[in-house]
Amino acid sequence: MLILKWLNTFGRYIMLMGRTFSVPERFRMFWKQYVKEMAQLGVNSIGIVLLISFFIGAVICIQMKMNIESPWMPRWVAGYTTREIMLLEFSSSIMCLILAGKVGSNIASEIGTMRVTQQIDALEIMGVNSASYLILPKILGLLTIMPFLVIFSSAMGILGAYGTAYIGHIMPPDDLTLGLQHNFVPWFLWMSIIKSQFFAFIIASVPAYFGYTVEGGSVNVGKASTNAVVSSSVLILFSDVFLTQLLS
Repeated sequence: MLILKWLNTFGRYIMLMGRTFSVPERFRMFWKQYVKEMAQLGVNSIGIVLLISFFIGAVICIQMKMNIESPWMPRWVAGYTTREIMLLEFSSSIMCLILAGKVGSNIASEIGTMRVTQQIDALEIMGVNSASYLILPKILGLLTIMPFLVIFSSAMGILGAYGTAYIGHIMPPDDLTLGLQHNFVPWFLWMSIIKSQFFAFIIASVPAYFGYTVEGGSVNVGKASTNAVVSSSVLILFSDVFLTQLLS
């Protein structure tokens, strides 16, 4: 029974995405919505991304320095591991989990409120493809801004590591710089950006589905928002395993 429910939900999700990815009827209106969503979903999230990334980079550097310190270890190991953790996992996967909570709940509640107040029904009556009009700008806007969020997150995490080196005197900044430069693989940055694109699609499309298909009143909008965040987070974790194996 549970499997049938999941299959039914997945089928409805695929059908909704089929309606979403259609040619916009009015490109001028679509472009206006696209820019608006890019600012609302992406640009407004830069602050929390930078703040969390700074402190996570600082904490990783402190933990690496304190817990793997050994006469047999090179002094640059803390900087090297900080860079690898920020690039490979935090700036893509963990950051997208954070955004799934912030952005996903926003999308689900916004579209869900439009559904229960019959605004979506009004768009359908006017002959507008409501799925494409409401959801497509959100997906494309988040896909566009996500690579920048990944790069900003990695850079701010490294700044956080330098903050511990200069202010906390955890380790000499020269050792940290040596570790950050040691054996750098550019593909890791591209891998982080590629993974974030898949996660961005999940963050935008899954909450949009839950909001679009909500039934009932305002109480159900809250439930749909919660289900959207949980489902997005689980899908991000599952896809992270497969993408990491595929791209490594």
